[in-house]
Amino acid sequence: MAEDKNRKIIQNKNDEILPLLSEVRNLIITARKTAAQNINTLQVLTNFEIGKLIVENEQLGDNRAEYGKQTLKDLSKSLAKEFGRGFSRRNLEYMRRFYIEYKKRAPAISQTASGKLDDGTYSPSKITQTVSAQLSHFDLSWSHYVFLMGIKARDERRFYEIESTENSWSLAELKRQSNSGLYERLALSRDKEGVRDLSYNGQRITKPEDMMKNPLVLEFLGLDEKEKYSENDLESAIIDKLEHFLLELGKGFLFEARQKRFTFDSDHYYVDLVFYNRLLRCYVLIDLKIGKLTHENLGQMQMYVNYFDRHVKLDDENLTIGIILCKTNNDALVQLTLPENTNVYASRYQLYLPSKEELRQKLIEWSDVSMEEIKEDL
Repeated sequence: MAEDKNRKIIQNKNDEILPLLSEVRNLIITARKTAAQNINTLQVLTNFEIGKLIVENEQLGDNRAEYGKQTLKDLSKSLAKEFGRGFSRRNLEYMRRFYIEYKKRAPAISQTASGKLDDGTYSPSKITQTVSAQLSHFDLSWSHYVFLMGIKARDERRFYEIESTENSWSLAELKRQSNSGLYERLALSRDKEGVRDLSYNGQRITKPEDMMKNPLVLEFLGLDEKEKYSENDLESAIIDKLEHFLLELGKGFLFEARQKRFTFDSDHYYVDLVFYNRLLRCYVLIDLKIGKLTHENLGQMQMYVNYFDRHVKLDDENLTIGIILCKTNNDALVQLTLPENTNVYASRYQLYLPSKEELRQKLIEWSDVSMEEIKEDL
């Protein structure tokens, strides 16, 4: 009895400090995140300012190209000797390029305080003010910016920078999204204005078409394209890698159920995967097909969507969206089978990373066709 009483007293004391513990933990976590963000921002700002100094120094030389090469070589040698790694000639060239690229895109950056005093020295307090003033300009790590500078097309680069910032992508996730051709896959499903909007605002989800990608890339599932696998194998692999699958689906998706059952006229039906998209405020049903898309598949999904609209969704929610994820898509069959204003879509998936060159070529061809269509309309 005495032991139980002591245990109860200890438990009560623990319960009493839970609110305090929660606040202290939140404070520590926030402080650490802020410190890490400031360190990353300070590194990026420092590299930006180094790049600026290098460019300004190059302008003093008569033969700027040769003068610049020799300057980077000499500067790297001296800095590496004093400060160690991080100041190779290649890294200094990245800093130089970083300044040139971001000065053009956002002149306001170079107009804010650099932390420099009138006598040419740098003040710690002034540098701290600079970090605060420029947080809105640089939200990513230096490693992110180095990777982004490797993307030649500025519209594409700007898109990935926006998405990395808004979705807090790690460097590994940024590389994966770029390697999977996310920009091209989204662009191919949009009109000219929509492609332009990708470059300036990133991916915006305001209607069902905004979330569609063709193909959906599922290389992270670990399924071999050449091996035989069933629809159940595909579904199980998706559940095992649900976090990756949600990232590939895009913004706003929440997972609700697997093999969601509903009954109609004493018959049981099962929806493979049920999600909710909080941006579109609607259910999204996904049916998995490893074979050829058929009109029966489309009719079945239309029935699933109708059931959810009539018996599951709330009055203030938007209409349910149905997606048939299949290995081979048939746009003509979809258009012929379904009514014009349907919320049912067929999207192709593949188990390997696509060739970015092939996607870019398709985008160029699509662009040429679109321009011809515009000219004909005129």
